Amino acid sequence: MKKIKDIAIFEEKEVRRTWHDEQWYFSVIDIVAILSGSERPRKYWDDLKRKLKEEGSELSDKIGQLKMKSSDGKLYFTDVSNLQGIFRIIQSIPSPKAEPFKLWLAKVGQERIEEIQDPERAIIRAKRIYDQKGYSPDWIAKRMRGINIRNTLTDEWKDRGAKEGIDFAILTNEIYKGTFEMTAKQIKKYKSLDNPDNPRDHMNELELILTMLGEATTTKLSQTRDSKGLPLLKKDAKDGGQVAGNARKEIELKTGSKVVMKGNYLDKKQIKKIKN
Repeated sequence: MKKIKDIAIFEEKEVRRTWHDEQWYFSVIDIVAILSGSERPRKYWDDLKRKLKEEGSELSDKIGQLKMKSSDGKLYFTDVSNLQGIFRIIQSIPSPKAEPFKLWLAKVGQERIEEIQDPERAIIRAKRIYDQKGYSPDWIAKRMRGINIRNTLTDEWKDRGAKEGIDFAILTNEIYKGTFEMTAKQIKKYKSLDNPDNPRDHMNELELILTMLGEATTTKLSQTRDSKGLPLLKKDAKDGGQVAGNARKEIELKTGSKVVMKGNYLDKKQIKKIKN
């Protein structure tokens, strides 16, 4: 089961989270910032940790560190805790938001458990989010299909020796370069996206179709060639991207216009903020 969303929204504020050891882990700093209202949540958290330790609290045993994406788009280790630890932190911060935040936490935690038990729930939830943001049914259908194709590809990569993270990024860039003659970073810049933005959420339908073609072809090539290890998988990704790139060039030749759209698919001002 793939992660659908690593950011949850509480009252229009982001809370980073990650699924680890069969449970949600939440960013402590994000939660402290929301509950305390402090402009320096990191210092607030350091002071609170010190106070709890002096009081003999066992909360420190429930705090760990996992990598999460920062505002600069890079992954850094940050303090995290599971639901049990987060509830203990909430009790330690006087805040009028404490009770509604507890209810919200219980809801987002339960949603993930339900998605693990019934994967179709994750797909339905993703569709609902895209619909609420204003995407068309046709676009949503293609995006969902693209997610399935992407998941099949990354499962194949993992089985054939590629590592999540840097290896996946390298291979994905090979497909993007072949398809659009741009890396993921260049696509984001071309479309005026922020670092954390997923470029696929800002692709038009034709861009999504070409991305699917590149990734589906890459999967087929790796299976046919029985490729193992990053160098061979990289060759498959390059060739798969080239197939999609040739299709793009043919479309552009016949239509007389560029496939890749400059700017966001939806104006960001029109995308509604979704409360999970």
